[in-house]
Amino acid sequence: MKLYGFAGTRSQRALWGLKEVDADFEFISVNLLEGEHKRPEFLRLNPAGKVPVLVDGDRVIPESAAIVLYLADKYPEKGLLPTDLEERAQVYRWTLFAVTELEQPLWRITRHSFLYPPDKRLPADIELARADFMTMATVLEKHLEGREFIVGDRLTVADCVTAYLMDWANEVQLIETFPRLQAYLERLYARPEAPQRIADARKAA
Repeated sequence: MKLYGFAGTRSQRALWGLKEVDADFEFISVNLLEGEHKRPEFLRLNPAGKVPVLVDGDRVIPESAAIVLYLADKYPEKGLLPTDLEERAQVYRWTLFAVTELEQPLWRITRHSFLYPPDKRLPADIELARADFMTMATVLEKHLEGREFIVGDRLTVADCVTAYLMDWANEVQLIETFPRLQAYLERLYARPEAPQRIADARKAA
């Protein structure tokens, strides 16, 4: 397998999944700062021009959450997806909660902070996005009461997807008032299979 990605991005999520299932893979850096994601050879893999992309033989899987779900299905013995239907439904629920309710406000903050050209940035939208994130983070904070993982008693796809977001939120000082989310972040990244934190990945790039 080959993982096309870039340090500090949602590629870290896919890396986490690959490490958790102990897969054999090659990491191929796609330098976003140099525009390598816009080159024809990469756009053939992902017309959206975004990382990460996993290539497994003839299968090409973009989208970090989809990659982790694919790995969970490919390596069922690793337990990233529970066999119990009710628990599996909860994994789907919290994975989608993460990418819709938590990730989207973080993206809005990032875009309006430095990705968009200065004349397109809306400071007011940053404040709205921060408020949206805080509201949804409160839901996860309450859910984590008495829990080590988001679903069940072991790490699942939902954790691979969400822990990265907690690190991202931590980078923009959004979880300082959430002790359970802070503890969850530290606990998950203490795992030997965890990828580098965002800040460390960027320094090493």
